[in-house]
Amino acid sequence: MASDVTELARLEAGLDALDTDATRERRPWWRTVLSKVLPPVIAIVTILLVWDIVVWLHVKPAVVLPGPGDVWNDLRTQWTPNQIGPAIWASVSRAIIGFAVATAIGTVIGLLLARFKPLRTAIGPILSGMQSLPSVAWVPIGIIWFGVSSSTIYMVVLLGAVPSVAIGLLDGLDRVPPLYLRVGRNLGARGLASVRFVLLPAALPGYISGLKQGWAFAWRSLMAAELIAISPKLGPGVGQVLRFAQDDLDMALAFGTVIIILIIGIGINLLIFSPLERRILRTRGLSRP
Repeated sequence: MASDVTELARLEAGLDALDTDATRERRPWWRTVLSKVLPPVIAIVTILLVWDIVVWLHVKPAVVLPGPGDVWNDLRTQWTPNQIGPAIWASVSRAIIGFAVATAIGTVIGLLLARFKPLRTAIGPILSGMQSLPSVAWVPIGIIWFGVSSSTIYMVVLLGAVPSVAIGLLDGLDRVPPLYLRVGRNLGARGLASVRFVLLPAALPGYISGLKQGWAFAWRSLMAAELIAISPKLGPGVGQVLRFAQDDLDMALAFGTVIIILIIGIGINLLIFSPLERRILRTRGLSRP
């Protein structure tokens, strides 16, 4: 049975690779730079120029709306006193741990909902509702239950990310043709083997989309929790730095912290999820190389 399933997987991979190689064309490196790197650079430069112009026009006082140069200088000045470096590391570590646990839980929930229709009818709408619920709403409840602790932060992250992972996997499983399951059963893939060798590979595009959205919710939920749940025993955090900027009325540090939050969120997506998603779609002939 295992050998038959392995042969099926190799056959599918070979057909996918054959289809991909037939349509793949090599692109010069300069075209890749022009199409992938240059547009974001132009967008960032444009935003900075518009920002600088708005500051120069004195639309708002400099204390309320600092310029890009002021934000940069304040970040360099406050980097050590506010422990911004350790705060970034602590927040990213929490986000990765919380997202990993959310992925495990969301995957199990998605598989159970796909397998048991009554369970999906009962729980599916609740998951959709939780996905649209602002994560910050869970912070007061977490503080009441666990106090200002890491448990509160991870609870908020899990409740924010698990629904997206589960719904993404469920949507991917809904798009698996029934023929795949019948072929898998004929080759002996049943139970967990059917999930491993048939369902999950076939549902991978939707699953990756759910993981990408789950990461976005995990990062947002973490920032909301760190912004509200502040305690010396929790250690540093990016959200905590933003809270300190608010308390000190330091708008330059506040803008700088928001930029750091954006860079981390976008960077994880660009470095991990987007390449993974493109690779999976490309191997299935669903996107251009």
